[in-house]
Amino acid sequence: MLRTILICLLAALPVTVGATDLSTQLTHKPVLNLNVVRQIAAAAEAEARKNNWNVSISIVDEAGRLMYFSRMDDTPNSSVDVSMGKARHAVNYRRDTKFHQELLEKGNAVVLGLPDITPIEGGLRLIANGKVIGGIGVSGVQASQDAQIARAGAILLGE
Repeated sequence: MLRTILICLLAALPVTVGATDLSTQLTHKPVLNLNVVRQIAAAAEAEARKNNWNVSISIVDEAGRLMYFSRMDDTPNSSVDVSMGKARHAVNYRRDTKFHQELLEKGNAVVLGLPDITPIEGGLRLIANGKVIGGIGVSGVQASQDAQIARAGAILLGE
């Protein structure tokens, strides 16, 4: 009888011997939030307006999911999908789109076989504390001008 009572009491106790708090092993990293995204977008849009360039601006999170989109007046229809593609490219490949554009220009056609790629300058990684936390893509003017606009927003993160 005493043995049965002891077994029941031990079974009721929480098991903590050797248990590890896994939360201490998690990686802590910065993530985009809507307030920061709006500031990045505002800086990019200000650069576009300063130069009288009408563009589409897309910002995605680290998973390539859209957090912000803006299409200025008189922007080409195609710039919508292109800006989103540039932003996703930058975050998914963890490289600015210009990297793959330059490979393609050097004759490396393998780039065209990569999934969901937009090898046209104007997509930049958003980096904080050395980690890619998102991407910004701009489309609507010359690719180098798209990149200039994207840089105006990305520079706010200081990397």
